[in-house]
Amino acid sequence: MAHLLLLLPSMSYRGEAFWEAANTVGVSLTVAGDAPPDFLEQAPASFLTLDLHNPGTAVPAVMEFAKTTPIDVVLGVNDQTAVLASTISAALGLPANSIESVRAASNKRTMRSLLKKEGLPCPNVVVVGIDERPEDIVHQVTFPCVLKPLTLSGSCGVIRADDFESFQKAFSRIGSLLKTFARPEQDIASRQILIEDFIPGIEVAMEGLLTNGTLHPLALFDKPDPLDGPYFEETIYVTPSRLPPDTQTRIAESLAQAARAIGLREGPVHGELRINDQNIWVIEVAARSIGGKCSRMLEFGTGMSLEELILLHALGRELPSLDLTKNAAGVMMIPIPQEGTLESIEGQDEAQRVQGVEELVMTAQPGDQLIPLPEGKRYLGFILARGAHPEEVEAILREAHRQLTVVIRPSTSSAVGSGIFRV
Repeated sequence: MAHLLLLLPSMSYRGEAFWEAANTVGVSLTVAGDAPPDFLEQAPASFLTLDLHNPGTAVPAVMEFAKTTPIDVVLGVNDQTAVLASTISAALGLPANSIESVRAASNKRTMRSLLKKEGLPCPNVVVVGIDERPEDIVHQVTFPCVLKPLTLSGSCGVIRADDFESFQKAFSRIGSLLKTFARPEQDIASRQILIEDFIPGIEVAMEGLLTNGTLHPLALFDKPDPLDGPYFEETIYVTPSRLPPDTQTRIAESLAQAARAIGLREGPVHGELRINDQNIWVIEVAARSIGGKCSRMLEFGTGMSLEELILLHALGRELPSLDLTKNAAGVMMIPIPQEGTLESIEGQDEAQRVQGVEELVMTAQPGDQLIPLPEGKRYLGFILARGAHPEEVEAILREAHRQLTVVIRPSTSSAVGSGIFRV
Protein backbone atom coordinates (compact mmCIF):
# COMPACT_ATOMS: atom_id res chain seq x y z
CA MET A 1 0.00 0.00 0.00
CA ALA A 2 1.30 3.47 -0.92
CA HIS A 3 2.17 5.77 1.97
CA LEU A 4 1.44 9.51 2.27
CA LEU A 5 3.24 11.91 4.57
CA LEU A 6 0.97 14.91 5.22
CA LEU A 7 2.61 18.03 6.65
CA LEU A 8 -0.09 19.61 8.81
CA PRO A 9 0.24 22.82 10.87
CA SER A 10 -1.72 22.72 14.11
CA MET A 11 -4.07 25.54 13.00
CA SER A 12 -4.95 23.92 9.67
CA TYR A 13 -8.46 22.70 8.86
CA ARG A 14 -7.28 20.47 6.00
CA GLY A 15 -6.10 17.30 7.70
CA GLU A 16 -9.38 15.48 8.14
CA ALA A 17 -10.26 15.79 4.44
CA PHE A 18 -6.94 14.20 3.44
CA TRP A 19 -7.39 11.50 6.10
CA GLU A 20 -10.77 10.61 4.63
CA ALA A 21 -9.37 10.71 1.09
CA ALA A 22 -6.48 8.42 2.00
CA ASN A 23 -8.90 5.87 3.45
CA THR A 24 -11.09 6.04 0.35
CA VAL A 25 -8.23 5.80 -2.15
CA GLY A 26 -6.45 3.08 -0.18
CA VAL A 27 -3.37 4.97 0.97
CA SER A 28 -1.78 4.70 4.40
CA LEU A 29 -1.21 8.08 6.01
CA THR A 30 1.20 9.63 8.49
CA VAL A 31 0.49 13.16 9.67
CA ALA A 32 3.56 15.21 10.61
CA GLY A 33 3.53 18.38 12.67
CA ASP A 34 3.99 19.85 16.13
CA ALA A 35 0.86 18.33 17.70
CA PRO A 36 -1.42 15.42 16.75
CA PRO A 37 -4.81 16.57 15.38
CA ASP A 38 -8.04 15.45 17.02
CA PHE A 39 -8.99 13.12 14.17
CA LEU A 40 -5.94 10.96 14.98
CA GLU A 41 -7.07 10.39 18.56
CA GLN A 42 -7.79 6.73 17.78
CA ALA A 43 -4.66 6.31 15.67
CA PRO A 44 -1.74 7.92 17.55
CA ALA A 45 0.80 5.77 15.68
CA SER A 46 -0.10 7.70 12.53
CA PHE A 47 1.51 10.89 13.85
CA LEU A 48 5.13 12.00 13.48
CA THR A 49 6.38 14.92 15.57
CA LEU A 50 8.14 17.33 13.21
CA ASP A 51 9.27 20.94 13.37
CA LEU A 52 7.60 22.30 10.25
CA HIS A 53 9.44 25.61 10.63
CA ASN A 54 12.91 24.06 10.49
CA PRO A 55 13.90 22.16 7.33
CA GLY A 56 17.33 21.56 8.85
CA THR A 57 15.82 19.20 11.41
CA ALA A 58 12.65 18.17 9.57
CA VAL A 59 14.37 16.66 6.51
CA PRO A 60 16.76 14.39 8.48
CA ALA A 61 13.90 13.31 10.75
CA VAL A 62 11.78 12.27 7.76
CA MET A 63 14.74 10.52 6.13
CA GLU A 64 15.20 8.48 9.29
CA PHE A 65 11.47 7.74 9.49
CA ALA A 66 11.47 6.60 5.84
CA LYS A 67 14.06 3.90 6.60
CA THR A 68 11.35 1.86 8.34
CA THR A 69 8.25 3.39 6.73
CA PRO A 70 8.84 4.04 3.01
CA ILE A 71 7.12 7.20 1.76
CA ASP A 72 5.56 7.53 -1.69
CA VAL A 73 4.07 11.03 -1.50
CA VAL A 74 4.73 14.13 0.60
CA LEU A 75 2.08 16.86 0.65
CA GLY A 76 1.80 20.22 2.37
CA VAL A 77 -1.47 22.03 2.98
CA ASN A 78 -0.31 25.66 3.08
CA ASP A 79 2.43 27.74 1.45
CA GLN A 80 5.04 27.02 4.11
CA THR A 81 4.49 23.26 4.23
CA ALA A 82 4.30 23.09 0.42
CA VAL A 83 7.91 24.35 0.34
CA LEU A 84 8.93 21.83 3.00
CA ALA A 85 7.13 19.04 1.13
CA SER A 86 9.10 19.85 -2.01
CA THR A 87 12.34 19.90 -0.02
CA ILE A 88 11.61 16.53 1.60
CA SER A 89 10.53 15.04 -1.73
CA ALA A 90 13.81 16.09 -3.31
CA ALA A 91 15.77 14.51 -0.45
CA LEU A 92 13.80 11.26 -0.84
CA GLY A 93 14.09 11.28 -4.62
CA LEU A 94 10.34 11.56 -5.11
CA PRO A 95 8.81 13.39 -8.09
CA ALA A 96 7.63 16.88 -7.16
CA ASN A 97 7.76 20.51 -8.19
CA SER A 98 11.21 22.05 -7.89
CA ILE A 99 11.98 23.67 -4.58
CA GLU A 100 12.68 26.95 -6.39
CA SER A 101 9.26 27.03 -8.05
CA VAL A 102 7.36 26.34 -4.83
CA ARG A 103 9.40 28.94 -2.99
CA ALA A 104 8.64 31.43 -5.76
CA ALA A 105 4.92 30.77 -5.41
CA SER A 106 5.10 31.47 -1.67
CA ASN A 107 7.05 34.72 -2.05
CA LYS A 108 5.01 37.56 -3.55
CA ARG A 109 8.01 39.55 -4.76
CA THR A 110 9.62 36.59 -6.55
CA MET A 111 6.28 35.58 -8.02
CA ARG A 112 5.57 39.10 -9.33
CA SER A 113 9.05 39.31 -10.83
CA LEU A 114 8.65 36.02 -12.72
CA LEU A 115 5.19 36.95 -13.98
CA LYS A 116 6.42 40.33 -15.21
CA LYS A 117 9.39 38.68 -16.92
CA GLU A 118 6.94 36.55 -18.91
CA GLY A 119 4.91 39.60 -19.91
CA LEU A 120 1.91 38.89 -17.70
CA PRO A 121 0.01 41.91 -16.34
CA CYS A 122 1.38 42.84 -12.93
CA PRO A 123 0.87 45.79 -10.60
CA ASN A 124 3.92 47.90 -9.78
CA VAL A 125 5.63 46.52 -6.68
CA VAL A 126 7.88 47.89 -3.94
CA VAL A 127 9.26 45.72 -1.11
CA VAL A 128 10.65 47.31 2.04
CA GLY A 129 11.60 46.27 5.55
CA ILE A 130 9.31 47.04 8.47
CA ASP A 131 11.99 49.29 9.99
CA GLU A 132 11.85 51.70 7.04
CA ARG A 133 10.12 55.06 7.51
CA PRO A 134 6.92 55.54 5.46
CA GLU A 135 7.90 59.10 4.58
CA ASP A 136 11.09 57.81 2.96
CA ILE A 137 9.32 55.41 0.62
CA VAL A 138 5.97 57.04 -0.14
CA HIS A 139 7.43 58.74 -3.24
CA GLN A 140 7.71 55.24 -4.79
CA VAL A 141 4.00 54.58 -4.30
CA THR A 142 0.95 55.37 -6.41
CA PHE A 143 -2.37 55.72 -4.58
CA PRO A 144 -4.52 53.78 -4.08
CA CYS A 145 -2.16 50.99 -3.13
CA VAL A 146 -2.25 47.77 -1.15
CA LEU A 147 0.23 46.89 1.59
CA LYS A 148 0.71 43.27 2.59
CA PRO A 149 3.26 41.04 4.35
CA LEU A 150 5.64 39.53 1.84
CA THR A 151 4.97 35.88 2.63
CA LEU A 152 1.71 35.57 4.58
CA SER A 153 -1.61 34.40 3.11
CA GLY A 154 -5.33 34.41 3.85
CA SER A 155 -5.64 38.23 3.72
CA CYS A 156 -3.69 38.50 6.98
CA GLY A 157 -2.12 41.95 7.18
CA VAL A 158 -3.49 43.11 3.81
CA ILE A 159 -4.58 46.78 3.92
CA ARG A 160 -5.50 49.35 1.26
CA ALA A 161 -4.19 52.92 1.53
CA ASP A 162 -5.65 55.86 -0.40
CA ASP A 163 -3.41 58.66 0.85
CA PHE A 164 -0.29 59.25 2.91
CA GLU A 165 -2.12 59.27 6.24
CA SER A 166 -3.73 55.86 5.65
CA PHE A 167 -0.42 54.64 4.20
CA GLN A 168 1.41 55.53 7.41
CA LYS A 169 -1.21 53.82 9.56
CA ALA A 170 -1.24 50.69 7.42
CA PHE A 171 2.56 50.47 7.37
CA SER A 172 2.76 50.80 11.15
CA ARG A 173 -0.04 48.28 11.67
CA ILE A 174 1.56 45.61 9.46
CA GLY A 175 4.96 46.20 11.06
CA SER A 176 3.47 45.71 14.51
CA LEU A 177 1.71 42.55 13.32
CA LEU A 178 4.91 41.00 11.97
CA LYS A 179 6.74 41.78 15.20
CA THR A 180 4.17 39.74 17.15
CA PHE A 181 5.13 36.50 15.41
CA ALA A 182 7.25 34.25 17.58
CA ARG A 183 10.41 32.88 16.05
CA PRO A 184 10.81 30.92 13.83
CA GLU A 185 7.43 32.04 12.45
CA GLN A 186 8.75 35.60 12.47
CA ASP A 187 11.57 34.56 10.16
CA ILE A 188 9.05 32.99 7.76
CA ALA A 189 7.01 36.20 7.76
CA SER A 190 10.35 37.81 6.79
CA ARG A 191 9.58 41.21 8.37
CA GLN A 192 9.08 42.72 4.93
CA ILE A 193 6.12 44.57 3.41
CA LEU A 194 5.11 44.43 -0.23
CA ILE A 195 3.41 47.56 -1.58
CA GLU A 196 1.64 47.35 -4.92
CA ASP A 197 -0.89 49.25 -7.01
CA PHE A 198 -4.49 48.49 -6.10
CA ILE A 199 -6.14 46.64 -8.97
CA PRO A 200 -9.87 47.45 -9.19
CA GLY A 201 -12.32 44.88 -10.48
CA ILE A 202 -14.00 41.65 -9.51
CA GLU A 203 -12.01 38.88 -7.89
CA VAL A 204 -12.22 35.15 -8.53
CA ALA A 205 -10.38 32.05 -7.38
CA MET A 206 -9.46 29.07 -9.53
CA GLU A 207 -8.57 25.57 -8.48
CA GLY A 208 -6.50 23.54 -10.90
CA LEU A 209 -4.36 20.45 -11.26
CA LEU A 210 -1.06 20.43 -13.13
CA THR A 211 0.04 17.36 -15.06
CA ASN A 212 3.42 17.56 -16.77
CA GLY A 213 3.07 21.33 -16.99
CA THR A 214 -0.49 21.33 -18.36
CA LEU A 215 -3.15 22.98 -16.22
CA HIS A 216 -6.50 21.22 -15.87
CA PRO A 217 -9.02 23.73 -14.45
CA LEU A 218 -11.13 22.09 -11.75
CA ALA A 219 -13.32 24.90 -10.40
CA LEU A 220 -13.72 28.64 -10.83
CA PHE A 221 -15.19 30.47 -7.85
CA ASP A 222 -17.01 33.78 -7.95
CA LYS A 223 -16.52 36.06 -4.93
CA PRO A 224 -19.78 38.04 -4.96
CA ASP A 225 -18.82 40.33 -2.06
CA PRO A 226 -16.62 43.21 -3.30
CA LEU A 227 -13.02 43.09 -2.13
CA ASP A 228 -12.10 46.76 -2.36
CA GLY A 229 -10.62 47.32 1.11
CA PRO A 230 -9.56 48.79 3.38
CA TYR A 231 -9.27 45.14 4.47
CA PHE A 232 -9.76 42.11 2.27
CA GLU A 233 -11.75 39.64 4.31
CA GLU A 234 -13.07 36.91 2.06
CA THR A 235 -16.55 35.60 2.76
CA ILE A 236 -18.46 33.82 -0.03
CA TYR A 237 -17.10 31.50 -2.73
CA VAL A 238 -19.58 30.09 -5.27
CA THR A 239 -19.03 27.72 -8.19
CA PRO A 240 -19.68 27.40 -11.09
CA SER A 241 -18.80 30.94 -12.04
CA ARG A 242 -21.40 33.23 -13.57
CA LEU A 243 -18.83 34.97 -15.76
CA PRO A 244 -19.11 34.67 -19.57
CA PRO A 245 -17.51 31.49 -20.97
CA ASP A 246 -14.87 33.42 -22.92
CA THR A 247 -13.82 35.24 -19.75
CA GLN A 248 -13.58 31.95 -17.89
CA THR A 249 -11.35 30.57 -20.64
CA ARG A 250 -9.08 33.62 -20.41
CA ILE A 251 -8.84 33.21 -16.63
CA ALA A 252 -7.73 29.59 -17.01
CA GLU A 253 -5.18 30.61 -19.65
CA SER A 254 -3.81 33.35 -17.39
CA LEU A 255 -3.37 30.96 -14.45
CA ALA A 256 -1.71 28.38 -16.72
CA GLN A 257 0.72 31.03 -17.98
CA ALA A 258 1.44 32.11 -14.42
CA ALA A 259 2.15 28.55 -13.27
CA ARG A 260 4.56 28.07 -16.19
CA ALA A 261 6.29 31.37 -15.45
CA ILE A 262 6.88 30.31 -11.85
CA GLY A 263 8.03 26.83 -12.90
CA LEU A 264 5.26 24.73 -11.39
CA ARG A 265 4.60 21.52 -13.30
CA GLU A 266 2.75 19.03 -11.10
CA GLY A 267 0.01 18.91 -8.52
CA PRO A 268 -2.62 21.27 -7.17
CA VAL A 269 -2.61 24.99 -7.92
CA HIS A 270 -4.75 27.66 -6.30
CA GLY A 271 -4.97 31.03 -8.04
CA GLU A 272 -6.48 34.38 -7.10
CA LEU A 273 -7.19 36.71 -10.03
CA ARG A 274 -8.79 40.11 -10.67
CA ILE A 275 -10.72 41.01 -13.82
CA ASN A 276 -11.36 44.53 -15.06
CA ASP A 277 -11.73 46.36 -18.37
CA GLN A 278 -7.96 46.49 -18.79
CA ASN A 279 -6.97 42.88 -18.31
CA ILE A 280 -6.93 39.73 -16.20
CA TRP A 281 -4.46 40.11 -13.35
CA VAL A 282 -2.96 37.17 -11.48
CA ILE A 283 -2.76 38.24 -7.84
CA GLU A 284 -1.67 35.00 -6.20
CA VAL A 285 -0.49 31.56 -7.31
CA ALA A 286 -0.12 28.86 -4.66
CA ALA A 287 1.41 25.41 -5.10
CA ARG A 288 -1.33 23.82 -3.01
CA SER A 289 -5.06 23.33 -2.97
CA ILE A 290 -7.67 25.71 -1.55
CA GLY A 291 -7.49 26.39 2.19
CA GLY A 292 -9.89 26.04 5.09
CA LYS A 293 -12.84 23.72 4.67
CA CYS A 294 -13.69 25.16 1.26
CA SER A 295 -12.76 21.98 -0.60
CA ARG A 296 -15.65 20.12 1.02
CA MET A 297 -18.06 21.72 -1.43
CA LEU A 298 -16.27 20.25 -4.46
CA GLU A 299 -17.37 16.91 -5.91
CA PHE A 300 -16.06 15.47 -9.15
CA GLY A 301 -17.43 12.78 -11.44
CA THR A 302 -19.42 10.39 -9.27
CA GLY A 303 -18.71 12.21 -6.03
CA MET A 304 -14.92 12.16 -5.70
CA SER A 305 -13.39 14.81 -3.43
CA LEU A 306 -10.63 17.25 -4.38
CA GLU A 307 -8.26 15.53 -1.96
CA GLU A 308 -8.90 12.15 -3.60
CA LEU A 309 -8.01 13.64 -6.99
CA ILE A 310 -4.82 15.13 -5.55
CA LEU A 311 -3.77 11.79 -4.05
CA LEU A 312 -4.52 9.82 -7.21
CA HIS A 313 -2.55 12.31 -9.28
CA ALA A 314 0.41 12.28 -6.86
CA LEU A 315 0.51 8.47 -7.00
CA GLY A 316 0.47 8.50 -10.79
CA ARG A 317 -2.85 6.68 -10.96
CA GLU A 318 -5.46 7.17 -13.63
CA LEU A 319 -7.76 10.08 -12.91
CA PRO A 320 -11.53 9.80 -13.33
CA SER A 321 -13.60 12.67 -14.65
CA LEU A 322 -12.31 16.08 -13.59
CA ASP A 323 -15.73 17.64 -14.17
CA LEU A 324 -17.65 19.00 -11.21
CA THR A 325 -21.01 17.47 -10.38
CA LYS A 326 -23.88 19.40 -11.93
CA ASN A 327 -25.21 21.15 -8.82
CA ALA A 328 -23.86 24.54 -7.83
CA ALA A 329 -22.03 24.79 -4.52
CA GLY A 330 -20.63 27.44 -2.26
CA VAL A 331 -19.05 28.23 1.07
CA MET A 332 -19.17 31.18 3.42
CA MET A 333 -16.16 31.78 5.63
CA ILE A 334 -17.87 33.31 8.65
CA PRO A 335 -16.00 36.50 9.56
CA ILE A 336 -15.03 37.62 13.05
CA PRO A 337 -16.94 40.85 13.72
CA GLN A 338 -15.13 42.06 16.83
CA GLU A 339 -12.05 41.45 18.92
CA GLY A 340 -12.70 39.75 22.23
CA THR A 341 -13.58 36.44 23.86
CA LEU A 342 -16.18 34.28 22.17
CA GLU A 343 -19.05 33.50 24.53
CA SER A 344 -21.45 31.75 22.17
CA ILE A 345 -22.73 31.47 18.61
CA GLU A 346 -26.51 31.38 18.70
CA GLY A 347 -28.88 30.33 15.94
CA GLN A 348 -26.85 27.37 14.66
CA ASP A 349 -29.87 25.06 14.53
CA GLU A 350 -31.83 27.67 12.57
CA ALA A 351 -28.94 28.13 10.15
CA GLN A 352 -28.65 24.40 9.54
CA ARG A 353 -32.38 24.19 8.83
CA VAL A 354 -32.12 26.62 5.90
CA GLN A 355 -32.92 24.51 2.87
CA GLY A 356 -29.78 23.87 0.86
CA VAL A 357 -27.33 24.12 3.75
CA GLU A 358 -25.21 21.00 3.65
CA GLU A 359 -22.95 21.63 6.59
CA LEU A 360 -22.27 24.19 9.29
CA VAL A 361 -18.84 23.88 10.88
CA MET A 362 -17.84 26.12 13.76
CA THR A 363 -14.08 26.14 14.18
CA ALA A 364 -14.11 28.76 16.93
CA GLN A 365 -15.26 27.60 20.36
CA PRO A 366 -16.54 29.47 23.44
CA GLY A 367 -13.61 30.85 25.35
CA ASP A 368 -11.48 31.40 22.24
CA GLN A 369 -9.78 34.77 21.84
CA LEU A 370 -10.94 36.28 18.56
CA ILE A 371 -8.98 38.73 16.44
CA PRO A 372 -10.55 40.06 13.21
CA LEU A 373 -8.62 40.85 10.07
CA PRO A 374 -6.24 42.32 9.19
CA GLU A 375 -4.39 40.98 12.26
CA GLY A 376 -6.45 37.81 12.53
CA LYS A 377 -5.65 34.52 10.82
CA ARG A 378 -8.86 32.53 11.24
CA TYR A 379 -12.64 32.53 10.75
CA LEU A 380 -15.48 31.65 13.10
CA GLY A 381 -16.39 28.73 10.89
CA PHE A 382 -17.81 27.70 7.53
CA ILE A 383 -21.25 27.34 5.97
CA LEU A 384 -21.44 24.96 3.01
CA ALA A 385 -24.44 24.84 0.69
CA ARG A 386 -25.65 23.35 -2.59
CA GLY A 387 -28.37 24.35 -4.98
CA ALA A 388 -29.60 24.21 -8.55
CA HIS A 389 -27.67 27.31 -9.65
CA PRO A 390 -25.08 29.77 -8.23
CA GLU A 391 -27.61 32.51 -7.45
CA GLU A 392 -29.58 30.09 -5.29
CA VAL A 393 -26.48 28.97 -3.43
CA GLU A 394 -25.45 32.55 -2.70
CA ALA A 395 -28.93 33.30 -1.34
CA ILE A 396 -28.84 30.16 0.84
CA LEU A 397 -25.49 31.13 2.35
CA ARG A 398 -26.64 34.66 3.13
CA GLU A 399 -29.87 33.43 4.72
CA ALA A 400 -28.04 30.91 6.89
CA HIS A 401 -25.58 33.59 7.90
CA ARG A 402 -28.44 35.88 8.97
CA GLN A 403 -29.61 33.25 11.45
CA LEU A 404 -26.39 33.47 13.47
CA THR A 405 -25.81 35.78 16.41
CA VAL A 406 -22.26 35.92 17.72
CA VAL A 407 -21.90 36.86 21.38
CA ILE A 408 -18.48 38.30 22.19
CA ARG A 409 -17.09 39.77 25.37
CA PRO A 410 -14.97 42.68 24.08
CA SER A 411 -11.33 42.89 25.05
CA THR A 412 -10.23 45.80 27.19
CA SER A 413 -8.59 47.36 24.12
CA SER A 414 -11.84 47.31 22.17
CA ALA A 415 -13.61 50.61 21.68
CA VAL A 416 -16.96 48.86 21.36
CA GLY A 417 -18.94 48.57 24.58
CA SER A 418 -21.60 46.02 23.70
CA GLY A 419 -20.86 42.33 23.96
CA ILE A 420 -23.31 41.19 21.30
CA PHE A 421 -22.54 41.38 17.61
CA ARG A 422 -24.68 40.02 14.80
CA VAL A 423 -22.65 38.36 12.11
